[in-house]
Amino acid sequence: MCTSLLYFDAANRPYLGRTLELSIELPYQISVFPEALALGSKPEGYLPLSWQTRFPFIAITMPAAVPEPDHVPGAGDLKVIEGMNSAGLTFSVQSYAAAGGPDAESDPSRTALSAADLGSFVLGQFTSVEEVKQALADLEILVERVPILGGLKMPFHYSVHDATGKSIVIEFHHGVRTIYENPVGVMTNAPQFSWHLTNLNNYTFLTNVDHSKATFGTYEAVQSGAGIAKAGLPVTDTSVDRFIRAAFYAQFAEKQTDPEKSVQMIAHIMNNFDRPRGVTVDYPDQGSGHLQVQGNESDKVPTEFTSWTSLSDLERRKFFLRDSGGMNFAEFDVGALGDTVKTFTSKPMAKVLPKPFNLTATFS
Repeated sequence: MCTSLLYFDAANRPYLGRTLELSIELPYQISVFPEALALGSKPEGYLPLSWQTRFPFIAITMPAAVPEPDHVPGAGDLKVIEGMNSAGLTFSVQSYAAAGGPDAESDPSRTALSAADLGSFVLGQFTSVEEVKQALADLEILVERVPILGGLKMPFHYSVHDATGKSIVIEFHHGVRTIYENPVGVMTNAPQFSWHLTNLNNYTFLTNVDHSKATFGTYEAVQSGAGIAKAGLPVTDTSVDRFIRAAFYAQFAEKQTDPEKSVQMIAHIMNNFDRPRGVTVDYPDQGSGHLQVQGNESDKVPTEFTSWTSLSDLERRKFFLRDSGGMNFAEFDVGALGDTVKTFTSKPMAKVLPKPFNLTATFS
């Protein structure tokens, strides 16, 4: 499962944090899509849709199908899971098992976009949430079956944020598409996004103010330390509880004045959603299809864990990433990449990101 949230600093500049959790490790790629790259989408039974990137972007990607041996995946093979373009627009894919609906009747006279290509379509062409909404208003988008997921329909929903801090959620619920305004900038997984907003009404009592003293009869009770304000936060790692915690941290974390400090702050916030292996496990006799995608059962004892965490500085167009092999973030300047990378380039995440440094020699 996944958690994403927007944090705003003292100058109201937005920063996006996002974690990705699954019970399996996948061969993620870090991909750079340059300006003026020809891309396309061809859902079965429809005319192909093609476009050319107006903005370079960096993305964490995965192939839609298991690659053939010795095949080097190209820009059209890799699908965007998380990314940011040089205009400060971000796109996030998060698990949502209820997305798929009945198979749509094909119309060979119409163009359509596969939901698998939504990330490259959005990041390659647009600068703002409003532009994305206008572009999608009359566009047919199909939730197709994905070979690498065993033929399941795309079990995801999607978040888009822009450099002004505006946010939307693109959600397919049993095949019906809805685009929601996202006033809290937070997204997790099921239920529907509108349900999560309604559920926030049950938490109006939340505050970051510690009430550390109380009187009972003539007895003066005093807390032994700080932190009692968090007592009302839900504690589990379900998507429902994570949504509430993410909204709390985004609202109350101290507003920094310096962008570098703000990146550090969003990193600290996202540490609260980092899941070590084994903290929760699901035995096969109770079913495990709910873990990542509905219908993907396992006969082993799976545990969800955080595969990677990304941070996006939307105003400065900087993207930060770490995987489960280390706690240090690698930094990517999206604007600089756009100036220097002129052809599509993709590298395995496991080979690019830094591992912990051994600094023993510095004290010798």
